[in-house]
Amino acid sequence: MSTVTIIMGSKSDLPALKGAFDTLKEFGVDCEGRILSAHRTPDAAAELAKNAEENGTKVLICAAGMAAHLAGVIAGHTVLPVIGIPMASAPFNGLDSLLAMVQMPPGIPVATVTAGNAGGKNAALLAIQMLALSDPELMQKLKDFRVKQAEKVLADDKVLRESGYSALI
Repeated sequence: MSTVTIIMGSKSDLPALKGAFDTLKEFGVDCEGRILSAHRTPDAAAELAKNAEENGTKVLICAAGMAAHLAGVIAGHTVLPVIGIPMASAPFNGLDSLLAMVQMPPGIPVATVTAGNAGGKNAALLAIQMLALSDPELMQKLKDFRVKQAEKVLADDKVLRESGYSALI
């Protein structure tokens, strides 16, 4: 197993998780992806969570839509940090998933990031922040990333002020 394990409830969640995989790779963090369901493969999901720590996983990221119980089920079987990504699905466009993830009972926390595509990148960055607490090299990469983000925004601001909005489109 890898340092970060990304679990999705179905293969339809994979496109929204591209940002998570890409971001972890960019920072040099080992990761693996799994497709497991809290409802259709509950034993396999519980087994993965129970063995995650001894297999080298440090953070678990779970993406699920609809009832979105995957992150909670995983969190209930491990003491490792779990980050949930609510996936948009009909008929509530992800609100049901978000509410299911943030309404965890006391004692079984799930950190929850924004829904959909941005959620993948944010979940990866949150996992990196957690890992960076004990990894000075990773912490420096994270600080450099933040500086580059700020520089890009300021460069875009300068173009907008000097050339107008059409220069950025």
